Amino acid sequence: MLIILNGVAFYYELNLGEEGLYRFIQIWGLVPSQLAANPAVIWPTVFSSMFLHGGWFHILSNMWILLIFGDNVESRMGSVRYLIFYLLCGIAAALTQTYLSLGSNMPVIGASGAIAGVLGAYLILFPRSRIASLVPIFFIFTIIEVPAVLFLGVWFVSQLFSGWQSLHGADMSSVAWWAHIGGFVFGMLAVHLFARRRY
Repeated sequence: MLIILNGVAFYYELNLGEEGLYRFIQIWGLVPSQLAANPAVIWPTVFSSMFLHGGWFHILSNMWILLIFGDNVESRMGSVRYLIFYLLCGIAAALTQTYLSLGSNMPVIGASGAIAGVLGAYLILFPRSRIASLVPIFFIFTIIEVPAVLFLGVWFVSQLFSGWQSLHGADMSSVAWWAHIGGFVFGMLAVHLFARRRY
């Protein structure tokens, strides 16, 4: 359902045209400076921004990761709890990014903050599972099964490094690194409130 909703939103974006898309993202994307100044009015964009994407690579990579990791987490939570958990991860991601970029007028969009929360939950629930990863070995790429704790640990450290660079002006990308970090940490901390116990 989440993948379908993201797909429908992206299809709508594709039909807006360049100027219409710009206005749409400005209205429904999360703009940190606006949320900080007027949270009551801008609060709905915390939710709408989770379902918007900036291009084909953005949505395909996010949905691929959600498909791989999300079904396992959902199986431990149940569909309703998983949906609530996913949305809360997205909120935590949005608020983290807003807090650390209060003066930014650049809209934040994408499901990656919520998905990062799913990754955090996966790390806690399935630390010993193995993830097939494309790894370069002497300029040749090969697929190796990597423990989830190593795969996600390296990913999280890379987000922290990029987030630290963004705070010091060394990162020129438009990636909301702190949304990833906030979502991931929230997912790790909140997972046991939603996951059903195994007897």
